Amino acid sequence: MKNLIFTLAFWVCSLPVVAQEMNNRELQQILEVAGDSLQGQAGAWQLMVQGRLMLVLTDESHNRMRIISPIVEVSELEAEHLQNALIANFHTALDVKYAIAEGIMWAVFIHPLRQLSHEQVKDAIAQVYQASETFGSTYSSTDLYFPGGEAKEPPAEEEQNPPDKKKKSSKT
Repeated sequence: MKNLIFTLAFWVCSLPVVAQEMNNRELQQILEVAGDSLQGQAGAWQLMVQGRLMLVLTDESHNRMRIISPIVEVSELEAEHLQNALIANFHTALDVKYAIAEGIMWAVFIHPLRQLSHEQVKDAIAQVYQASETFGSTYSSTDLYFPGGEAKEPPAEEEQNPPDKKKKSSKT
């Protein structure tokens, strides 16, 4: 009996998964409902969500999709913002990442287009919005975060080479 259950479970798990075949037409239908306004054409849309600009870019032939939102010009950022954004990419930004392109800090969601579900698109829009809104404070795309997200200060020079031990620096 156990062998039969194992065989059935293996067979069911090995069945091909019928995936949603997302394309520009389907994506546009989702975007029309998800945002306050939508402009553009298939593969290049501008979406407004609660006053925040988002760009949705696709390339069907290469199976790629991006939802991006500009946050701030990099020239206006302090080093602390850049470090916190990188830490957030590991702990609190989840499916969205902070990225720099063309002198702008962006909230970015990148995914293969065809494999996206309707729910993933909606969730991606929400995460891009949240990551953009929380830049400079919690740097988060959802309420979920992975532990250990605080920046660590490097030990002071004295702690690395205590004077009483008289270690020689390996930087010479």
